[in-house]
Amino acid sequence: MLPEQFETARLILRPIVPKDSGPIFDTYAQDAEVARFLTWRPHRSRDDTDAYIARCIGMSPEDGRTYVLTSRENGAVLGAFDIRQLAPHRLEVGYVLARRWWGQGLMTEALTEIARWALRQDRIFRIGSVCDVENVGSARVMEKAGLIREGVLKRWIMLPNISDEPRDCFGYAMTR
Repeated sequence: MLPEQFETARLILRPIVPKDSGPIFDTYAQDAEVARFLTWRPHRSRDDTDAYIARCIGMSPEDGRTYVLTSRENGAVLGAFDIRQLAPHRLEVGYVLARRWWGQGLMTEALTEIARWALRQDRIFRIGSVCDVENVGSARVMEKAGLIREGVLKRWIMLPNISDEPRDCFGYAMTR
């Protein structure tokens, strides 16, 4: 169901592989600021990153896929993009981008392409995601990519780098 890769003007999104461990660890996985609004804590070692990659690779293709965002120019690993099929008719996405590349529109570019692809599929009617109500950057990415804020989900997500209690988040989606 999910394609082997996505391509945009500046990016190639390809499936994550074990050799991505070093670049992922070095560019963003150990960065506390990058991980602030994510569901995982910053990686303390390459072993943490290796375990993450193994979980991604072990995911059933019917359930989803994790892609790495790479630069079309030089192949550098810039971040990751996860697509999960929650039901036959809808997808949920999550993403992370190394701080060095924040503010350049790269994640908006990736999300826009994936959302367009998703809604061209006969069986997909919805693509969506959530972000913490304080995560202005992620909210902006989704809005620029054409997703609509549907409301606030109270006490919805656990973000261990912020709180030990569930936090409110915005729900975003694009439908056809």
